[in-house]
Parts: sequence; C-alpha cells; structure tokens
Amino acid sequence: MAGNGTGNGEFSFANGSGTARNGLAKIQTHKKQNGICHDDTSAPVKAQTLDELHSFQKKKSAPTTPIKGTQGAFAQISEEERHKQQLQSISASLASLTRETGPKVVKGDPAKKSDTPKVSHVSHHHFAPTLSISDSALKFTHILYNLSPAELYEQAIKYEHGSFITSSGALATLSGAKTGRSPRDKRVVKDETTEDELWWGKGSPNIEMDEHTFLVNRERAVDYLNSLDKVFVNDQFLNWDPEHRIKVRIVSARAYHSLFMHNMCIRPTPEELEDFGTPDFTIYNAGQFPCNRYTHYMTSSTSIDLNLARREMVILGTQYAGEMKKGLFSVMHYLMPKRRILSLHSGCNMGKDGDVALFFGLSGTGKTTLSTDHNRYLIGDDEHCWSENGVSNIEGGCYAKCIDLSREKEPDIFNAIKFGTVLENIVFDEHNREVDYTDKSVTENTRAAYPIEYIPNAKIPCVGPHPKNVILLACDAFGVLPPVSKLNLAQTMYHFISGYTALVAGTEEGIKEPQATFSACFGAAFIMMHPTKYAAMLAEKMQKHGATGWLVNTGWSGGSYGSGNRIKLPYTRKIIDAIHSGSLLNANYKKTEVFGLEIPTEIEGVPSEILDPVNTWSDKKAYNETLLKLGGLFRKNFDVFASYKIGKDNKLTEEILAAGPIF
Repeated sequence: MAGNGTGNGEFSFANGSGTARNGLAKIQTHKKQNGICHDDTSAPVKAQTLDELHSFQKKKSAPTTPIKGTQGAFAQISEEERHKQQLQSISASLASLTRETGPKVVKGDPAKKSDTPKVSHVSHHHFAPTLSISDSALKFTHILYNLSPAELYEQAIKYEHGSFITSSGALATLSGAKTGRSPRDKRVVKDETTEDELWWGKGSPNIEMDEHTFLVNRERAVDYLNSLDKVFVNDQFLNWDPEHRIKVRIVSARAYHSLFMHNMCIRPTPEELEDFGTPDFTIYNAGQFPCNRYTHYMTSSTSIDLNLARREMVILGTQYAGEMKKGLFSVMHYLMPKRRILSLHSGCNMGKDGDVALFFGLSGTGKTTLSTDHNRYLIGDDEHCWSENGVSNIEGGCYAKCIDLSREKEPDIFNAIKFGTVLENIVFDEHNREVDYTDKSVTENTRAAYPIEYIPNAKIPCVGPHPKNVILLACDAFGVLPPVSKLNLAQTMYHFISGYTALVAGTEEGIKEPQATFSACFGAAFIMMHPTKYAAMLAEKMQKHGATGWLVNTGWSGGSYGSGNRIKLPYTRKIIDAIHSGSLLNANYKKTEVFGLEIPTEIEGVPSEILDPVNTWSDKKAYNETLLKLGGLFRKNFDVFASYKIGKDNKLTEEILAAGPIF
C-alpha cells in the first residue's frame, strides 16, 4: 500500500480512487495552519460558556394541559395559548378564597436562571376584582408540573434533607414525625348532602367538621403553598376503567410527595395530558405546616380534611404520603357507589383463562402473599372498582410493606425496588447504600411505592372481567375457624361487614391472649357510607355474575396461639389453587356448629383432618369454649350494624343477621 505523503501535511490511505482498499471511504486528516489536527465531521458547538453548553443538553419538552373551552374537538391551539390556559387552571386552584387572588404562577424551577425571565402574566379574569389584594398577589410561585422521576430525584436530593439514592436505585426519603396515617385527625365536612349520605356516629371513621372550618384550613394550606418559591403539581387519573376514571390534581411542597403520587396514581400519556382540563378532585398537601390547634374541631396540629361538595382535600401537619393515597381512596368510596360501582379494599388477580379472584383481608392475613401468584396476572394489590364492565384497579402503583423484606420471601416486591421507587423511612448503610430491611429504627411501617408495571406479571391495563371468586381472609389466632369454608350470599355479607381477623398481641413475655380485630368491609378507615350499603352491592354483583364467596383462615389450627400451630402456607396455597381451578365447588361439604359454615371433606394436597378444626384439637372442651367465645365476639361487634335498615321491609338486615353465629 502506497502512502503518498506529500509535503503539504496531507495524509491519506488511498488506492487512487477516493475509497480505501476494503471499500470504505478514505480517512484524511488535514493539518491546519496553526498545526492543530482537526476532526471536521460535524460543526463545532456554538457555546461561549459551560452554562451555555449545558443548556444545549436538554431538548425542550414539557407536558402541557389546556382547559377545553369553546374550541371544537379539532381546533388547533397554539403552544403559548395552551401554556396560558394550563397556568390559569393551576392559578385558579391556588387562589385564596378570601382575597380572591393567588400569586402569579410560572412554569419551571426558580433555581434555573434561564427559565426565570420568561414570565407568563396570568390574567385572573375569572375572579371578581377585589380591594383586599395582598402582597402574595405580587409574588411569583414557580410550578413544577408533572415532572419525571429523574427530575424529581434531582429536586429531592438537592433540596430535601434525608433524601438519598440507595444501591438498587430507589429514592430513600423520610416522612418526618408521622410515619403512619393519623385516622383520628381525619375530618369530613358535614353539610345537607353528606349528613344523609355518609355513615356518622359510633363505629364510623367519619368525624365531622363544618364548611367554615374547612375553608379556614384550606386558606392556611393555600397560603403556605403560595408562600413557597415553588410547588409541585401532578395531574393524574384514578381508576383504569376509562369510562369511570377520575381526574385528580395534587399540589404539594415536596418532590417526595410528587414522586409518590406519580407512582401511586395512573400516569397520563402526553396526549391525555393535552385534554386533561379541569380536575375532578384536588389535594392541597401543606403537610410541613401545622394546622392551628385553636381552630374549631381540631384536636392536634395535624388535620386531614375532606370536602366532598368542593371536591377538595387539605393536609396539614403530616408529611406521611399514605394520607394522600388513602384520602383519594375514601373519595372513591363516595363517588363510585353513587354511580352504582362498588369500591373495594382488596387485592385482585386473574388466571390465564380470565377467571378473576378478589382477596379481602386485614394486615397480616396474607392478602399480598396470596394475591401475588406467578401463575396468575396481578390486576392490583389494594384498591379496586367493580362496575358493569368488570373489575378495574383504582391505582397505578403498589404500596408494599418493607419490614423484613427479602429476595427469597417476596422476589417480585424486592426486585421492584429500583430507580423510580420511593422508599419511606428505611435505614441503609452509609457507605454502600444497601438497605437493611430488618431495621425498625425509624418505624416498623417502612414502605415502598412503585409503579405497577415494575411487577413482571402485572396485567396492563389493570382491568379484568367479573370476578368468579370472592375470598375473605382471616388470620384466626383462636384456631377455631376452618382453613376454608364456602359461603352463601348472606354469609358473605355477614363476614364482609364483620371484617374479622385475630392477631397476637405480643410474643415477648410468654403467651398472650389473641386479640380479635373487626374492620367493616375489611377497610373501615376508608369507607364513607354505611357498611351494609357496600355489602348489599357486593351480594347483588356476586348474584348477577355468579361469583362464589369463600372464608379462608390463614391463622391457627389444633389450638389457639400458644398451643396450636399456624396453618402451613403450602396448604393455604393448595386451597386457593382449588378455588381458582373451580375444583373446590365440586367437593363434598358438611356444616359446622355455631357459625354454620360449609366445609369441604377433602382437598387434593391438604390433609383431610385439618379441614374440620374440631379434629385438630386434643382438648374438645377447650375447642367448644373457644368457639363460643369467638361467636360472642362476632355478635358483640355486629350490634352496631344490626339496627341499620335496608329497604322498606328490613328483610335484608334480618337475612344477614341470621347468617351469623347461632348458639
């Protein structure tokens, strides 16, 4: 090969024709006058400074939301107009009701110098002009709108104390002094409508407040948010059934809260955001700021307030993110039944043949473990709707407990804790950032919030046909409930309203008496109407679509806690498999004493003697005493509901009562 090195500094591999021997273009380098070798394959970057260079890194794209007004369906709207309308919508959300104004809202982070000068002055044409204008109307509040997880990571790590990236890529955060929900601080506005519609009084989770007090707290929250340099705004959906979805707007002060809701609600596509319009429900999360304890109805510096008429929720004095998730769940428990749709606190999965099962159960009953099944698709782990279209998950993510989490026990949850996941109140190694899931230093209620698509067998979209099986899980530490019973409709309603489980109080100092826990509809803290209304809807849907009710005990057998043993998980799985396959429907059944439950005489892979609990107790007298004791606890708990009338003739209430324990 000839290298024709000429004296002018030009050097090339060539075979005389402009292409190299192997058919590739020839490589040439030209020496410039100043003697610097130069690659001229692309034009040089036109930047004078590093900042300018960095500004080229980012391609401009921001989610934008117009308010659908008078434009026709296909009317073209300029980018500028869309931005303006979106800012007007957010400005309207953040307006002070007393002063009838809010701050001027602008897009983007105030820390980014380049974004600040471009100020969109939003005309408040939809507010009456008022003389009581305050300084807050002269300041700018920067809106960080529907940021991506990566942007929220940057915001959290830069500005929020206690935010770190763990070794798996998840964002570790702290929720402050409150590491769980504050049910005693939740208030619901009682007005002419809600007075008749909601469940108030003994046993109810709804503690009343009046409209005026709500507005005082709303003003306090909005004033706090408006005093900040920037707030986070999420526009998202609830309910995967497109026909019945709800548009929610969450205004918060923390990147952690914004990322948490990004994961927990349904994430809109850019096209859906274009048509988002006005939200159906708005949360003002001013959790860093306390409520005024001298305000009427307040009992502490924390208050979570729901106003169903205004479709608004205000959070003061708690930064625990679960308040937003469960607050919206309460709202769905109100809005959905009004549309004849049943809202349910349950897990839900679907077999390969389209058979759907609902799993109800309080904490510790195995709801998460049993609804996560590698042979079935996960529709959702916690909150669902059952409409005329079938079942749909309310949420776009999962909120899993992390205490003692391990790759062996819960591989799907363990592997879902990666980039984008929020880890609350966990403890990690300072150097390698590996999480110690056994450490309870901050709280026992450590949690992970991640998008549902992080679970490999999640069914996206999270919808399914009508359920075939409704499984009620109880961990009975008294050891007298059978491992599985088939329920008739009245029994399903009775056990659904009861929402029973019995857990062990504490195991440190010898044997403790089991504690019976009852939570109406397996989620009393979130229901809005009387439990019997939800139970009647459940029975109606089960009857219409031919679903079977089952009561499954994942607790003790052969004696109460301390003398008996917990039913082995493989046996419970075999029982659940037999329910899914439909084979359990064809078994032979016999009836138990007191509770009158139908129990199968045999199930493949499960020892027959454990199916009837009386066989497993050596002390039959003790068994009968314990059985009567539990029956008495059920009766006592049901007293609250016995007086509730459904329909004119009260027949349904009598039927439900008759399905309870008889002795």
